Amino acid sequence: MNFGPFLDPLALAIVLGGTVLAVILRTPLGDLGRGIVALRTLARRRFDAEPLLAQVAAFARIVRRHGVIALDRNVIADPDTAAAVAAIVDGASPEQVAQLLEQRRLARFERHRAAAEMWSGAADIAPAMGMIGTLIGLVQMFTAMRDPATIGTAMAVALLTTLYGAVIACLLATPVASRLRRQARHEAQERARLAALLAALATIEPRHAKDLAA
Repeated sequence: MNFGPFLDPLALAIVLGGTVLAVILRTPLGDLGRGIVALRTLARRRFDAEPLLAQVAAFARIVRRHGVIALDRNVIADPDTAAAVAAIVDGASPEQVAQLLEQRRLARFERHRAAAEMWSGAADIAPAMGMIGTLIGLVQMFTAMRDPATIGTAMAVALLTTLYGAVIACLLATPVASRLRRQARHEAQERARLAALLAALATIEPRHAKDLAA
C-alpha cells in the first residue's frame, strides 16, 4: 500500500502542533512533566507487592528479636515502605503509620490522575484540531476555485487533518490514558495489602522487652 498520499506536513503540523500547544496551555508544567515521564512506566512490569510483603514480614522478625531500632540499618527501595519504616523507628503509632501511608496514597493518586488527564485531554483536543484543519482546508479550497491546480492540495489538507486527529486520539492518546489509569488502580490495590502490615509492624514488641516486663 502506498502511504504517500496520506502524508501531508501541513496537515500534520496543524493537528499535532495544535494539539501539543493546547495541551501545554491547559496543563500545569508539573503535570505536563508527569504525563511525559509516565510514558516510561508503560514498558515496565505492573507493580507487585509480593516482594515488599516478604520484606515487611522479615522486618517483623527483626523487630521481635532486636527491636525497631534495628530496622534503621536496612536498605529499602520502595519510598512508601521506607517512609513508614522510618516513622516506626522514630516511634510512630500504628494510627500515625496508617495516616502517613494514606497521605502518600492520596498524593500518588493525584500524580497518576494528572498524568492520565493530560493524555485524556490530548485525546479530546486532537479531533477538534482535525476539524479546525478541515475548515482551513475548505477555506483554501473555496478561495482557489479558479485555480484547479490548488484545489486538490487544499482538499487533502481538509481530509487529512480529520484523519490525523482521529488517529492521534484513538490510537495514541486514549490508549495511553487508559493504560495509565489501569496501572494506577492496580498499584493502589497492591499497596493496600501493604498498609495493614506496615501499621501492624508498629505494634510489635521485641522479645527481650517482654522478658523484662515479666
